Amino acid sequence: MDLYTPEFVHCNGEKFRVYLTHEEIQDRVKKIGQKISNDFYDRHPIFIGVLNGSFIFLSDLMRYVHIPCEVDFLKLSSYGDEKVSSGQVTELKEIDADIRGRHVILVEDIVDTGLSMKFLIEKLKRSHPASLTSVSLLHKSDQTQHNVQLDYVGFRIPSLFVLGYGLDFAQEGRNLAQIYIIDKKVPDN
Repeated sequence: MDLYTPEFVHCNGEKFRVYLTHEEIQDRVKKIGQKISNDFYDRHPIFIGVLNGSFIFLSDLMRYVHIPCEVDFLKLSSYGDEKVSSGQVTELKEIDADIRGRHVILVEDIVDTGLSMKFLIEKLKRSHPASLTSVSLLHKSDQTQHNVQLDYVGFRIPSLFVLGYGLDFAQEGRNLAQIYIIDKKVPDN
């Protein structure tokens, strides 16, 4: 299968370059899947993916999870078409599953301020799951303003605007198989 992995990409007037390769991402996702399989081998968890950003990460993660499990999705918005969070979380779709007494694994593409993750954890806890575990492919720990526990993290990254592997810029770029950052030219001295 040919994946969309250019060295550079233009999106919404910005030029991006590769930050994390497809191979680096797959290696880390595989390790997370193996760890979850070991940690939840007898619990039959339900993975709750946060749309739209987590769909590629969750899809790949599920291929590395070797235990019985289920999947559901919910959808939030806190960015709109911007590069920074609006500071407001809007719920656009709720999960369909009854999670009472279930082992829930909440899957995000990225945690930066922690606002969305905090909102989700508080919301899902009100449904009385047996356990609630969180996993995020990316974590901008220096941006985190809300105290949220992340149980599995793919990559801790600095405060960079990222694109690809499900992450978008005004709904574009999700189909890139790698993660990209804005290509800032270093000024000549």
